Amino acid sequence: MADQAHNAQPSSVDGQTRRDFLLYATAGVGAIGTGLALWPFVHSMNPAADTLALSTTDVDISAIKPGQSVTVVWRGKPVFIRHREPAEIDEAGKVALADLREPQADADRAKKPEWLILIGVCTHLGCVPLGQKPADPRGEFGGWFCPCHGSHYDTSGRIRKGPAPANLPVPPYQFTSDTTVRIG
Repeated sequence: MADQAHNAQPSSVDGQTRRDFLLYATAGVGAIGTGLALWPFVHSMNPAADTLALSTTDVDISAIKPGQSVTVVWRGKPVFIRHREPAEIDEAGKVALADLREPQADADRAKKPEWLILIGVCTHLGCVPLGQKPADPRGEFGGWFCPCHGSHYDTSGRIRKGPAPANLPVPPYQFTSDTTVRIG
């Protein structure tokens, strides 16, 4: 028996050796293990649940009558929601864009003409403009007036007079129903 030749060729099936199979299996298990080990680190880069909860605010607008405004808080900032009357919509639509410091059509600022939703922070130095309450001064253009440095905004939240460099910003929002708006 010692005289018999020993076959040193590895066994193969369709050109794959046992060594190739072990190499692929080990690489696959290693890749899966690396992915599982890295998953907690990647997942920790997502925002926390309490942060995600603050990212949107749902507001019931069914009780807001035409001509009324409410202020809600979104991401720590006041958001003005105004149910505009037809006269306010007409007035905002008639303003020539050439007369505006930051030209923006009223139709581009309100998804539904009767509802205007704005971040209520003056773009000059961050004061909260007046004009949400019926007794508040509304400035020369019937919208909002910033008491800090005298900026005047129109019924579409566009800057018309004063030191503010830009219009009151419009937050991202959508109407989820006829009576609910989701801000954020």
